[in-house]
Amino acid sequence: MGSFLWLAAVTGALSLLTPCVFPMIPVTVTWFNQVANHARNRVIRNALLFAGGIVATFTALGLGLALVVGASGLARLAANPWVNIAIGLSFAAFALNLMGAWELRLPFMMKAVTEVDASIRARPGTAASSLLMGFAFTLASFTCTAPFVGPLLVSAARGQWHRPFLGMIVFSTVFAAPFFILAALPRLTGHLPRPGKWMVTLRFLVGLAELGAAIKFFSNADLVLRTQALPRQAIVFAWAALAVIGAVYLAWPIVRGSAGPRHLVLRAAAMVMCLSAGGWIASGARDRSLGELEAFLPPEEITDDATSVAQRGNSGDQRLGWILNNHHAALAQARQSGKLVLIDFTGYTCTNCRWMESNMFGRPDVTAALHQFVLSRLYTDGDGPLYEQQQQFQERQFGTVALPLYAIVDASGRTVRTFAGLTRSPAEFLAFLGTVS
Repeated sequence: MGSFLWLAAVTGALSLLTPCVFPMIPVTVTWFNQVANHARNRVIRNALLFAGGIVATFTALGLGLALVVGASGLARLAANPWVNIAIGLSFAAFALNLMGAWELRLPFMMKAVTEVDASIRARPGTAASSLLMGFAFTLASFTCTAPFVGPLLVSAARGQWHRPFLGMIVFSTVFAAPFFILAALPRLTGHLPRPGKWMVTLRFLVGLAELGAAIKFFSNADLVLRTQALPRQAIVFAWAALAVIGAVYLAWPIVRGSAGPRHLVLRAAAMVMCLSAGGWIASGARDRSLGELEAFLPPEEITDDATSVAQRGNSGDQRLGWILNNHHAALAQARQSGKLVLIDFTGYTCTNCRWMESNMFGRPDVTAALHQFVLSRLYTDGDGPLYEQQQQFQERQFGTVALPLYAIVDASGRTVRTFAGLTRSPAEFLAFLGTVS
């Protein structure tokens, strides 16, 4: 939950840099300046109501989605290949907009929002107008924030209905905080950095990052559909190429001599960082671990065909011997060997699952502990009845569809103990496995 809420806060902050939002900060604060000569408590009230309108609108979206589709529906939505393709396309379109390929214009249907906004601005100072202005501003900016909100809601779909609700509260609170501060203290507006060439550079670099995110969502669809169109090496090289493009973009004004002395050092430092990042990412093409970034890369089992794996029941990770998508075979092996069964409920699109597999299961002490068990790995987010049955089994026996979930059961299937989510503490996971670190 901590990692997810941190993601929500980061996406809320990044949304402030979008072309629909950042230029609106001083414009919005100008509206509050009209009531700056009112009583201090009235100014604070209006600022709180404006920020509250933003938080309420975004949070209603997350809560509404959670209540309508439920936990299982959210998990299926997160893994739906067409949803992932749609999000990837929106990221790519938004990236091209940031990079200047095309200009983002307000959709025709949003003209009504701007008209409402204009009527509210004509009546500053009232509580209702402040609240409604927050609502109208959120809708007007949604064209730019949707590429951030969509993936956040999808990443929330790991099993608990309250995650989208809490995630949107954090996202919208971070998003609304600068508006509240500047509305409550309008004199701070003069200290904001002025729009200029620095924003063009920043937008281009953020656009490259957005393209990298688009590749991840296309990879999610590829994993679920099992087309093998985006193998690990292709993603690694694509991300490395984006970093190099960023370095070239930063270096070009330096080469031409058009970079001002104030920005020369910053550009050079950023260029070196991009080149270093590109070289480090490219090194992962030779099976070198990329640490935290491994969580966003395809799992090792992607080369196996889902149907044949389910039929064979004895194929898996060659290092540990996972039995993939055949829990009955795992129980049968447990009865023969007298071992307990460790179930790994995982997903093709689950980044926390990939992190555990890359950074926890690969540790020598954890690997040794895993050899005590018959290892059963069940994917719950694939496309087909097999995966739906495995998700239903998880929900029926363990009361959640959250991923990852680790459960130890005996040969008859009776639960011994469970461990939910990601942990960065080897000692904690070893204690769950029954091994003293």
